[in-house]
Amino acid sequence: MEFRIKKAKLNDVNAVAALIRAVWEQMDNREWFVMDEADFLKDVLESGRGFIYMAIDAGTEKLAGVMDILTPGLEKDNLGYDAGFREEKLLRTAHVDSVAILPEYRGMRLQAILMEAAEQELAVKGYRYMMCTVHPDNSFSRNNMVRQGYRAVCRKEKYGGRIRDVMLKELPGII
Repeated sequence: MEFRIKKAKLNDVNAVAALIRAVWEQMDNREWFVMDEADFLKDVLESGRGFIYMAIDAGTEKLAGVMDILTPGLEKDNLGYDAGFREEKLLRTAHVDSVAILPEYRGMRLQAILMEAAEQELAVKGYRYMMCTVHPDNSFSRNNMVRQGYRAVCRKEKYGGRIRDVMLKELPGII
């Protein structure tokens, strides 16, 4: 199966949010995933505080998965603060905010493919640190992140009191 990776535009936000909701609704442990809503995704795109990559099934043109990336700068929710970063590093830190892959497309490396696209774009833009959070009991997501070069820097409450492992990956120079 082949996939096209493309950046979402404002007119894609509802489809992206619908896919995220569909994945969340099928989860056995919904507390493992904080679902992004359309208004939040729209704000990310309009404000320039991030971007969204979409994986599209080239055979059916169906949206198969999404990944939204945040570039929080010095905002208080920058995960770099949890790693002890100072201003210079905070400004070069991006977040993998959400990854959602429809069940029928899992096991096809879509998360890794989306991550590679995001990391290449971010490295070109001068970002050097990628961060994300993972629920400690979500071994599938945690193992995916570890395979992609992430390591846990701390465990703490995030998102209104939910326990999360804060993960970090240092990007090489231009990829």
